[in-house]
Amino acid sequence: MDQFDNLEKHTQWGIDVLEKYIKFVKERTEIEINYAKQLRNLSKKYQPKKNSKEEEEYKYSSCRAFLATLNEMNDYAGQHEVISENMTSQITTELARYVQELKQERKSHFHDGRKAQQHIETCWKQLESSKRRFERDCKEADRAQQYFEKMDADINVTKADVEKARQQAQLRHQMAEDSKAEYSSTLQKFNNEQHEHYYTHIPNIFQKIQEMEERRIVRIGESMKTFAEVDRQVTPIIGKCLDEITKAAESIDQKKDSQLVIEAFKSGFEPPGDVDFEDFTQPMKRTVSESSLSNSRDSKPESRFSGKSKGKLWPFIKKNKGGGPEDFSNLPPEQRRKKLQQKVDELNKDIQKEVDQRDALTKMKDVYIKNPQMGDAASVDHKLAELGQNLEKLRQEAQKFEGWLAEVEGRLSVRTEPTRRQSGMYESQNTLTVNNCAQDRESSPDGSYTEEPSQETEVKVPASEFDDEFDDEEPLPTIGTCKALYTFEGQNEGTISVTEGETLFVIEEDKGDGWTRIRRNEDEEGYVPTSYVEVYLEKNAKGAMTYI
Repeated sequence: MDQFDNLEKHTQWGIDVLEKYIKFVKERTEIEINYAKQLRNLSKKYQPKKNSKEEEEYKYSSCRAFLATLNEMNDYAGQHEVISENMTSQITTELARYVQELKQERKSHFHDGRKAQQHIETCWKQLESSKRRFERDCKEADRAQQYFEKMDADINVTKADVEKARQQAQLRHQMAEDSKAEYSSTLQKFNNEQHEHYYTHIPNIFQKIQEMEERRIVRIGESMKTFAEVDRQVTPIIGKCLDEITKAAESIDQKKDSQLVIEAFKSGFEPPGDVDFEDFTQPMKRTVSESSLSNSRDSKPESRFSGKSKGKLWPFIKKNKGGGPEDFSNLPPEQRRKKLQQKVDELNKDIQKEVDQRDALTKMKDVYIKNPQMGDAASVDHKLAELGQNLEKLRQEAQKFEGWLAEVEGRLSVRTEPTRRQSGMYESQNTLTVNNCAQDRESSPDGSYTEEPSQETEVKVPASEFDDEFDDEEPLPTIGTCKALYTFEGQNEGTISVTEGETLFVIEEDKGDGWTRIRRNEDEEGYVPTSYVEVYLEKNAKGAMTYI
């Protein structure tokens, strides 16, 4: 019992330790949540922005690996959030509630201890009071007895005074006996209470305090295990995130990335041919060269996409720095084709979106017609008309870009068969051609590619020679018919113009380059984009009835 105060201090220290540990875990959860937040912000900061140039960069394997790393870092941050949440729910919250219960239990135990102490002290005070009363009564009885004996021995005292003294002595003796009995009873009771106090009440209270303290120690140990287990539970997922980052890094293919760069910047130009030697020592040849130059100036410049482009110094062409024309004619052929294809795809998506909206409104209108109480069917007519106008504009726009795309694809498809033939004949028959140094192709200020007629000196083969050579060839047989879906202006060499709705003969089907060879009559034949015509092949042509 003499260490009761020390036990009270120790148990309070134990609660302080528990609260300190709670504070430690709470700060750890704040660190985890802040760390997760910073990781998420970091991942978000480097994510590619939608509809930006950065999205195009992620076609490369190294950029995709970096994007995968950002996504995995986001998941990695999520695991630290899980750590924070689990520590808060399983440790901080539980321990905070337990501390409150522990404080109440401790208060109750020490209250019982103080109550027992006060009780034994009260019993002790009662014993002391009874003892002092017994002592006082004994002294009073002795004095009364001595006074009686003195009065009884004195012959001068009357008998009445002696009797009175005797009675007073007897009374005091009786009071002393009563005080003795009370003191004896109080002493016996105190001894019993004291025994009960030191051997029962206080040991029980101390036992409860000990059990309380041991439970506190066990609880803080369990919390420390939970602290480690919460971390251990997310370790496999964190490890998986790191494995995915490693896998993404291993997926980087430098060869594939290099090929993508080649495809992205491939111009479609053919390498320039050899520059012919001009011998200025021979006046005859110089005269021929000058006449050829004058003839070349007077003649129409050669189409940019007819045959081989000789002498074009395409590696040194200036880049386009402006917005460029709508048909991307300022770009090299391959780049132009990609841009046009991209534009066509975008327009088709917009068309599909408008069609979906129109179909949805049409269904809504049908519902309104069948159930007038749900809405007015006439209310959607304006929107349907607006969607129809938008669709018409988008389709016209798509048709325009598809036409440009068909022209570019036709020019890039091995320059078309007729062009190759004419180019070959031209090279074999023209022996008087003298090229002027290099046929330089320069870029105009807006970045478009133009050819200076004054710098291209080339003697044209007379049309009669070409026609005779072409006529010597056996005409190809007819394999079917076709109907023109759209009007096509065949402005390039080897192509033929058609009018929408016109029916013509098919003499050579599409070989995968997007062009079909057709014939109008014996004198007119050429190539048209396959997408511009609806083709009907004969049964014995390709084993098929009809294709579009």
